Amino acid sequence: MPPRPSRKQYDAVIVGGGHNGLVAATYLARAGRSVLVLERAPGTGGAAVSTRAFPGVDARLSRYSYLVSLLPHAIVRDLGLRFATRRRTISSYTPHGAGGLLIDVANPARTQAAMHALTGSDAEFTAWEAFYASTERLGGALFDTLTEPLRARDELQARVGDDVAWEAFVERPLGEVVEATFADDLVRGVVLTDALIGTFAGAHDASLLQNRCFLYHVIGNGTGDWDVPVGGMGALTDALAAAARAAGAEIVCDAGVTAIATDGQRAEVSGEGFAVGARHVLANVAPAVLARLLGEEPEGPAPEGAQLKVNMLLERLPRLRDAAVDPREAFAGTFHVAEGYAALERARAEAAAGSIPSAPPSELYCHSLTDPSILGPDLQASGHQTLTLFGLHMPARLFAEDPAGAREQALAATLATLDEHLAEPLEGCLARDADGRPCLEASSPVDLEAALGLPAGHIFHRDLRWPWAADAAAVGTWGVETRHENVLVCGAGAQRGGGVSGIPGHNAAQAVLQRGG
Repeated sequence: MPPRPSRKQYDAVIVGGGHNGLVAATYLARAGRSVLVLERAPGTGGAAVSTRAFPGVDARLSRYSYLVSLLPHAIVRDLGLRFATRRRTISSYTPHGAGGLLIDVANPARTQAAMHALTGSDAEFTAWEAFYASTERLGGALFDTLTEPLRARDELQARVGDDVAWEAFVERPLGEVVEATFADDLVRGVVLTDALIGTFAGAHDASLLQNRCFLYHVIGNGTGDWDVPVGGMGALTDALAAAARAAGAEIVCDAGVTAIATDGQRAEVSGEGFAVGARHVLANVAPAVLARLLGEEPEGPAPEGAQLKVNMLLERLPRLRDAAVDPREAFAGTFHVAEGYAALERARAEAAAGSIPSAPPSELYCHSLTDPSILGPDLQASGHQTLTLFGLHMPARLFAEDPAGAREQALAATLATLDEHLAEPLEGCLARDADGRPCLEASSPVDLEAALGLPAGHIFHRDLRWPWAADAAAVGTWGVETRHENVLVCGAGAQRGGGVSGIPGHNAAQAVLQRGG
């Protein structure tokens, strides 16, 4: 029988042992609060875990989330985490015809030459530099506010100090500024992809959901860089679990919560074989899941994830049709497939009409090129490499009727589209596990819901929201509050959630401490 909580009452009970829950637990325990973390899985980490996904193979893959941008350096320092990331010097490579576009952040002149070869002029590179200077100004102005109480929209606009950029990125559909700034379809597509990761939207959606997604993808730590976690994503959550325990938090796994009851002052959290009291409950689960645990109807539109996640281990990287680029460079950054501007819109329209896209857009990268430590010594010596693929415009609705069949169809279409840019089929490069099966696993939104409890596989728990107060009443709050005074959201569904950031966990803990709880 799994272990059960050691006491009946706690200052704070945290439902869910993912990275945000562990961040909240550590801050609260260090402040002297009695803290219990309840996790339904056998171990902590949630979606931020490293796993030996293939039997008999010594490779620890970041199974779900895989890159880090939004985790504030201040949280790492505050909690004394032994965790590091490495910068990718190649930002991206996008094949095009017999060549491709390589974005080298360490060597802008090389990027300029690649854009000139693609377009015949330096105009796109000049526009690129100015565009990302604007996003860096946004990041520099906004990022540090994500771990503070919510500010008014007008205050943050003034803080940015660039009304043109504010209008372009916040007030108007993103497609307008992309089309006004860039002329080349491929360059436009590379820019737009940051607005679509985990988000089913188009460039001109009136909802501006694509703008919100784009904003979170370009402001991380004021630079927007997406870095590789050394040791895999599990290295972060292992460090967080150790820090939480060292601070005095109690962590109980195999302890799924089935109900939360509260009168606003005290709460009871119960599951199979246990019930504990809490002054505060911090929910590191999706808001829709929290509503179910409270016996309430979820607020807002139903979430829907829209991605295909594929993990692979290769005996070697495949050769490219573009012989001018080393695969070790092309896959070290983000390798874009079928992500031109028009191709992205075609895929979205096909998916919206109820079909797996005929040329699914996706992006890949090779973790082990930047951080070989995730591979055992024998795999490193023999030249094996990991490959992570994230497929776009794969909404959960496409997998509802026949989850397994639709997943196989989506996977086959995605790999076939990738193969169009390779000089050899990817299948021939796949390693084999101890049972002789190819080292490849694919997860649709339906699979992610079953494995992680994400509603319809939504990786952000629900649609992302702007990182400022929605109205005057919300100014000074933390964006984690619910209608129950002592129940807070501490996961990705918080107002400033999404991605591997720890920000919702930090903010929920600060909300509790601010109240003297």
